[in-house]
Amino acid sequence: MPPIRIVLLDDHHIVLEGLRFLLDQDPAFSVLASFTQPEKVIPFLQTHETDILLTDYSMSGMNGLELIKKVKANYPSVKCVLLSMHDEPAVVRDAMKSQISGFLFKNISKAELKNALQKINSGLVYISPEISTQLLNVRQNQLDISLTEREMDILELIIKEFSNKQIADTLQISERTVETHRKNVFRKTSTTNLVGLMKYVFENKLMS
Repeated sequence: MPPIRIVLLDDHHIVLEGLRFLLDQDPAFSVLASFTQPEKVIPFLQTHETDILLTDYSMSGMNGLELIKKVKANYPSVKCVLLSMHDEPAVVRDAMKSQISGFLFKNISKAELKNALQKINSGLVYISPEISTQLLNVRQNQLDISLTEREMDILELIIKEFSNKQIADTLQISERTVETHRKNVFRKTSTTNLVGLMKYVFENKLMS
């Protein structure tokens, strides 16, 4: 299996060096380039096939989300991952509204970073557990949709990325019942996947 081709962007050299050293040690990854200036990324992507762009959020001139919008407009196949120290609701909400494939905090462990990048490369969306924890601070009386108490339970576990079997075991119900509730949650929120559900929660301020 070919290595995952990654481009790194952060305006701190020490962060770039650390990320590159970590990923270069693993044959599953190939760091094509690392940049400290956002404006250098687009020209590079024009001539180099890239699987994942891992970018910082806070940078001078252009933040990570602004860059991601430009990248997705020109190279939609590139999976964009935001690496940030910010967990403010406004930043997280803006990130969830964008076309990101992942949102990772800079305190992420080496193992989790590699696991996240592999999942993202396979087509999944990966959100740091801290984000999921924030999303779990939902309240029934804040909802403008009529989720039942059981559907609220299902919603919380979906956001925690539990499988149907894990949900069934946790709530002591059948997987078939879980699937029914899951479909109802997505139908009532007019979403079709995890990231859509997360966006719904943020956009409707269902987060304390």
